[in-house]
Parts: sequence; structure tokens; C-alpha cells
Amino acid sequence: MKGVVLAGTASGVGKTVATLAALTALDAAGYDPQPAKAGPDFIDPSHHEAVVGKPSRSLDPWLAGEEGMRRTYWRGEGDICVVEGMMGLYDGSAASTASVAEALDLPVVLVVDASAGMESVGATALGFRAYADRIGRDVDVVGVLAQRAHGGRHAEGIREALPEELTYFGRIPPTDDLEIPERHLGLHMGEESPVDGEALTEAAEHVDAERLADAARDPPTASPSSSEPTGNRIAVARDAAFCFVYPSTVERFRELGEVTTFSPLAGDPLPDADAVYLPGGYPELHAAELAESPTLDEIGERAAEGLPTYGECGGLMALSESLSTTEGETYEMAGVLPASVEMRERYQALDHVELTARRTTPVAEGGTTRRGHEFHYSAAAVESDARFAFDVERGTGIDGDRDGLTEYATVGTYCHAHAASGAFDRLLTGR
Repeated sequence: MKGVVLAGTASGVGKTVATLAALTALDAAGYDPQPAKAGPDFIDPSHHEAVVGKPSRSLDPWLAGEEGMRRTYWRGEGDICVVEGMMGLYDGSAASTASVAEALDLPVVLVVDASAGMESVGATALGFRAYADRIGRDVDVVGVLAQRAHGGRHAEGIREALPEELTYFGRIPPTDDLEIPERHLGLHMGEESPVDGEALTEAAEHVDAERLADAARDPPTASPSSSEPTGNRIAVARDAAFCFVYPSTVERFRELGEVTTFSPLAGDPLPDADAVYLPGGYPELHAAELAESPTLDEIGERAAEGLPTYGECGGLMALSESLSTTEGETYEMAGVLPASVEMRERYQALDHVELTARRTTPVAEGGTTRRGHEFHYSAAAVESDARFAFDVERGTGIDGDRDGLTEYATVGTYCHAHAASGAFDRLLTGR
């Protein structure tokens, strides 16, 4: 599966829409495109999946390591992988789009906001290409996809401004129909607010799929992950409140055992399982329904009996005593972990994180490290006798120094982990 990276000059230039248009163009040209996303994001991949009907791969060398990232890439199914970048090409505190492109040896097509420029688009692209040599990075910028560019003289001016070493891959016309609504964690999820299909099809007509296909390259191969099936069963919460799940996580669970899903929002009975996973999502948007859900009560009861249970971010919130919204409403949650969670108007943490296990728990052996990322608008007030699973080496965690509240065999963190790092193996295997 060959691949190409669509990288932005900065955040907000329209990388997601450009990626959706490129995927649509490749599909219309008879290719089988596989979407991917550089970095830890959950939301942009949901828009990829809404367009092509297959899970988008999350590629992040900090979360998974370079070898784990390569394994994640090769789990994709298609003939051309289109990787949407994060922020600007070279931006990123612990990982960047440039790092992903370099580790996978993929060419970079630069998404440039061309709404008020022609020659400057060429100058910008040439600068991004030359900058890689300046800082000693093996990043190959091969051309431009012009975002918010009109046709006619505008498009022709951009094409003529590009030096011969840079290819013009087309344009995304300016239209309000391609805008994706935003909220506090970023864009709306793809299944909630999909991009207008007709507008996307029209935009894709201006993207040169054949040039993208010609530019794509094969990345290095990856060694397979070791698997020792256990026969154990894990119950994974999946609904609008618990929707931040990497495809690699479910795939790893299936390699190690059996996966069954359930919906706390629908009041589903907790499945018979050896462990429970509550991923992140938007419990704050569904707090009233969750407070009435018998599923949370059952989770609380089973957790108190010692059922290994792990919650990430939104899962942590659901496992806490209570959840208060920005409107001032407070709702009872599962009550497993000694914390009261309150939503804030502004984000409380956004970074890649590194944790060291203070003690052995169902998700980590004492003294081992875990990498992940955090992005949340909530704050957790914990009781004085609360026990923590991790010390924070990098990031914010729950109180700036610690993360992972733990009671019984339950752990709740603000850290989102990636399965390619091995972070979930212990939960299902017990080792």
C-alpha cells in the first residue's frame, strides 16, 4: 500500500477537507484509498471513515513508537493511503507530521491556503521544501494542493508560480458547503456532521488523482506484533458518549481474546466479560442520560466486585462520583472512583504525555512507563485519600503530578493510549 501525506502550512488551512476531497478523487478514479491521520486525533479520522467507509489509521511515533506506527499503517486495507497531517508540517512538541512522513518515507503534498495568493503559494511551498534540508530532516515536499483556490487565472497563476521540482496536485474551491462545524474538542464527529456529499464530489473533480497516485510511495515494512490469544473477553463501551476508540485498540483486543460492545447510553446490560474498557468521548453531552442509565450502576457494582475496568478521559469521568456541566447541572456517575468532575469553558490539558506506574494495576506493572496524549475540558477534584496509579513525567494528568485514579481493579486516566505501544495487553491478558 503506497502512501502520501497531506500536510498543512499551519493549523486551520483546511487539511481535513483537502484530505476528504483527495480520498473522493482517488475513489472516483478507481483506486481503493485508505485514510490515515498523523497524530493522536479521534475526530478527523471519523470524517475520513464517513467518506470512504473504512476506519482511518492513527499514526503517531510518540504514542506507538516508529515500529508500532508502521504496523498500524500496514494494517490498512487499500492501494493508496492518504495521511492527513496535524497542525503545520514541522509543528509538534513530541511528534509532528514531518516525523510521520520521515519515519514512513512518504512524500509530502503541502496544503496551502491560496485564497489571497498565487506566486506566494509557490514561494511558501519552496520554503517548506528547503527548510527540511536546513534542519537536516529527510522530508520530501513534492508539491501543492491549493486550498480555497478559484479556477481560471487564479489556478493557472498558482500552477505557473511553482518551480519545476514541485507538482501542482489541484485545488479545493472555496465554498461554505465544505465547512465542518466546531465544538470544544474540535470538529463535530463525521457521523454527526458529515461534509456535504455533492459539494465534496464537486471539489474532488479539481484534485488530480493520477498525480497523487504517481507520487505515492511504499513505506518500510513492519514486524508483526506478538500475539498469545487468551480466550478472555473484554466489553468495550461504544456509543455517542464513548466514541474515541482507535481501530488498533479493538484489533489488538481481538488478537488477544474476544470483543463485545455495549452502549451505556442505551442502557445495555453489561456483557459477561473478563474486563471492561470505557474509552473517551463526550459524556458531558449526555450526562443526564448516563445518570439514568442502569448500565453505569451495573459497572459500579461489578467494579466493586473486582472486575478489571479501565476508563480513559470520558471513561474516567463516567467512573467518577459525579459530573458537572458548564451550565451548572450535576449528575451522578458510576461512583467507582473518588472524584467529582467539572466541565470548564476552556481546555485544561493538551499534550503528549508520559506516565510512570506508581504501583501494579490491571493496566500497568509498577515502574513501567506509558505514553499517550491528553485533551480535555474537564477538571477532577479528588478526595484526600485517593490512590493514583501513575506519576506524570510529561503532561498534566489529574492534578499536575499524578494520573490514574485507582480503586479495586479499576483505573481511570486522562491519558489516551494506543494499542500499538502494548498499553492494553495487560488489561486482557493479566500480564
